[in-house]
Amino acid sequence: MAKLILILGDQLCPQISSLDGANKNQDVVLMCEVMAEAAYVGHHKKKIAFIFSAMRHFADELREAGFAVRYTKIDDADNGGSFTSELKRAIESVTPEAICVTEPGEWRVLEEMKRWSKSLGMPVEIRPDSRFICSHEEFETWAAGRKSLTMEFFYRDMRRRTGLLMEGEAPVGGRWNFDAENRKSAEPDLLRPRHRRFEADEITTEVLATVAKLFPDNFGKLERFGFAVTRAEAKEVLDGFIADFLANFGETQDAMLQDDPFLNHSLLSFYINIGFLDAFAVCRAAERAYFDGAAPLNAVEGFIRQIIGWREYMRGVYWHAGPGYAESNFFDNESPLPSFYWSGKTDMNCLATVINETIENAYAHHIQRLMITGNFALLAGIDPKAVHRWYLGVYADAYEWVELPNVVGMSQFADGGFLGTKPYAASGNYINRMSNYCGTCRFDPKKRIGEDACPFNALYWDFLARNRSKLRSNRRLAQPYATWDRMDRAVQNELRQQARIFLANLK
Repeated sequence: MAKLILILGDQLCPQISSLDGANKNQDVVLMCEVMAEAAYVGHHKKKIAFIFSAMRHFADELREAGFAVRYTKIDDADNGGSFTSELKRAIESVTPEAICVTEPGEWRVLEEMKRWSKSLGMPVEIRPDSRFICSHEEFETWAAGRKSLTMEFFYRDMRRRTGLLMEGEAPVGGRWNFDAENRKSAEPDLLRPRHRRFEADEITTEVLATVAKLFPDNFGKLERFGFAVTRAEAKEVLDGFIADFLANFGETQDAMLQDDPFLNHSLLSFYINIGFLDAFAVCRAAERAYFDGAAPLNAVEGFIRQIIGWREYMRGVYWHAGPGYAESNFFDNESPLPSFYWSGKTDMNCLATVINETIENAYAHHIQRLMITGNFALLAGIDPKAVHRWYLGVYADAYEWVELPNVVGMSQFADGGFLGTKPYAASGNYINRMSNYCGTCRFDPKKRIGEDACPFNALYWDFLARNRSKLRSNRRLAQPYATWDRMDRAVQNELRQQARIFLANLK
C-alpha cells in the first residue's frame, strides 16, 4: 500500500517514527514550508531561515538515501500555505492509499491532523514520537495521584530508567543533584574557545534571500547566520561542546556576561529540538566525558539534568496540562509587552543586553530568559500570553511543547504552582551577583529609591506586596515576606510608589 509520509520541520531525523517500515520503491515523503507555520507568531528571521535550510538539507539527505521526496518551498507559486492544502495537492499528484505522520509538538497541529482522515478521504496514521524517553502514557502514569508534579522526582525516575550516571540503583557520586555547585559568576576570558559557526552554502544563501524578501519586518537580524544546517554539522557542534566547553559548563551555567552571550553553553537545543541530534545519545556523550575524566561530575550531571530532566518534563507537562494551559493567568496580569522587548532600546542594561543579543542570535541562555526578560515581565505584571508568544517567536530553539510550560509555568508562575514551587522573582541584587551587566548601567542595583535606583528593586517588593493574598501561604516566600514586614511603613510606601511611577511610564 503506497503511503504519503509527511515529515514536519522539527522531525529531521532518519529514525523518525513516520519512516519506520517505509517502502522506498512506492512511498513518497512530503516536506513543505508553509506560511501557516512560518507566520502564526512573529518568528525571528534567523529561526525561519534555520528551519527552512535544515529542512532542505534533510530532504536532500533522504533523496540520497533512496527516498522519493516531494518538497514545497515557501515561495513556490502553487504553495497552498498550510499542511492540509499541501497534502491535498500531493494526494492529487501521488494518489496514495494512506497518510503517515509522526505526532506534532503542538496541540494546534494535532487538532489539524485529527481532521485529515475526514477532509482528505483516506486513512491517516499518527505515530508516537519515539525520540523522547518518556511517552505520554508513561508521564500520565507518573503524574497520576501526585499532589504536585515536582521535576526533581521525575528526573530521578529518568535517571533510573536510562541508567545515566548510575551505579546500580544509586546515583554516581552519591547525590542526584549538584546544582548547588553550579551557581558561580563568570569572568571575561579572551582565551575561552570559540563556538563553532558555519558559512552559508548555496542552499542557505537562497533561503536567507527568500526570508529577507518574504519576512522583512519580522523580529531579528539575518546577518552573521552561522547555524548548523545538516546533521553532520550538528554533530560537529556536539563534539566541540564536549571537547571545549562541557568541563566548565556546570560552574558558569547560571552566569551572565556582557559581550559573551554563549559562555560555556552547549548551543545544542536547536539541533536536538529539530531532530538533528538524538537527546539520549547527547547525554551518553556527556556521560562518557565524565567517565573518561574529561569533565567533572557537577558539569555533566547539570547538563544531563537539563535534557532528561527539564526537557522531558516540560514535554510531559505540556501534553498533560492540555491546550487550555496557554490561558493560565494566576496573577491576572494584563499589561502589554513593553516596546523595548522588540527594539532592545531601554536604559536597563541587563534587558538591553539580553534583548539585543536575542535580536542578533535568536538565542539567550536559560538564566537570561528566566531571570532577565522573564523576571522583568513577571514583576511588571505583563500578560503571560503575550510573554509566551514573544518567547515562542524570538528563539530558534523554541517549540510550543517546551517553550509554553517554561514560560507560563516556570517563568511567569501563571499556573499558580502547577509546575513550579515558587515564582522566579528577583531584585537587582541577583542580577548584580550573577552578571557584570550592572557595572555599565545607569541604574544602581544597590539603591531601591530614587531616579538612579535599579527598577528591579522596587518592582520586586511591589510584586510581593500586591500579590500577597495569593502567595502568603507559599513557604518558600516566608523569608522575603518577613523582610518586607520588618520594613518601616514609610519605606514600604516609597517602594510601592516608586514601582507605580515606573510602571505608569512603561511603554
